[in-house]
Amino acid sequence: MAIRDALLPEFDQEVANTRKVLALVPDADAGWQPHPKSFSMGDLSLHVANLLGWGVSTMTATEFDMAPAGGPRWSPPVFASAGAMREHFESNVAAARAAIAGASDADFMVPWSLKNGGKTLFTMPRAAVLRSFVFNHIVHHRGQLTLYLRLRNIPVPGLYGPSADEK
Repeated sequence: MAIRDALLPEFDQEVANTRKVLALVPDADAGWQPHPKSFSMGDLSLHVANLLGWGVSTMTATEFDMAPAGGPRWSPPVFASAGAMREHFESNVAAARAAIAGASDADFMVPWSLKNGGKTLFTMPRAAVLRSFVFNHIVHHRGQLTLYLRLRNIPVPGLYGPSADEK
C-alpha cells in the first residue's frame, strides 16, 4: 500500500471532524478566552483552520524557518470572521489533500525540518511530520476548541462517537 493511501483516510476523517467543530464557532464569541494566557476562541479556531496549510509546505519544501535570518518572522493569520476562518480551512483542505494525494512514497520519506532563526527544532520524514506536526496538532487544538464551545454552552458534536450533547 502506498503511504498516501494509508494517510488519506485519516486525513479525511480528521477533516470531517474538524469541519463539524469549526462550523460551531460563533462570531459573537471570537474574542472570548478562558484564561489570559489562552488563545481567544477566534484565534484558536483560525489556528486549527490554518494548520492544514502546514501540510502543503511540508510536502512542497524541505524546511520551514519561523524566523529566517534577513527575512520576516512568520506571523499567524489574523481572525476576521467565522465565515472567513471556515473559508480558509476549506482552501487549506483542498490544497493539503492534493499535496498528499500527489505524493510518491519517496516524497513522504524526504526529511523535513522546522527551524527558528536558523536553529533546527526537529527533523523528521515528511510522513511523520504530517502525522505529528499537522494531523495530531489539529486534533490537539480541536480538543481545546471543543472545551471552549462547552464553556460557552454550545453543544459539542460527537467526533469519534456520540458526545454527551448527542445522547
